[in-house]
Amino acid sequence: MNKTISVGNMTDEPKIRTTSTGKKVAEFNLALNTSKDKVDYPRFIAWEKKAELIENWCHKGTKLLIEGHIHTDSYEGKNGKVYTTDIIVDNLEFLSKKETTEARSDEFMHIPEGIEQEIPFS
Repeated sequence: MNKTISVGNMTDEPKIRTTSTGKKVAEFNLALNTSKDKVDYPRFIAWEKKAELIENWCHKGTKLLIEGHIHTDSYEGKNGKVYTTDIIVDNLEFLSKKETTEARSDEFMHIPEGIEQEIPFS
């Protein structure tokens, strides 16, 4: 079984790009507290609809719960082979409160109506 569940805050703005085949990709890091004195910063990769959600709703500091799986790869770098380990996003949940001056009773991020069918979680 290859499954991870992570909760953390985005360390920077997500990097969004579109592949040559037109697929949207989001890359970002979360700060994950692994013990009292240690924090890890793994890289997460989200594709297509999940990448669009991240592009539209996430920024530095956004708290997310991510379900994903580990993906390893390698490529030839300037100084030889480079190995990478990433977490591919399978599902995500927004845990941050909405940042706005507008008062809302629930204080959580609002997702526009009509998008429910496209959200990969419930």
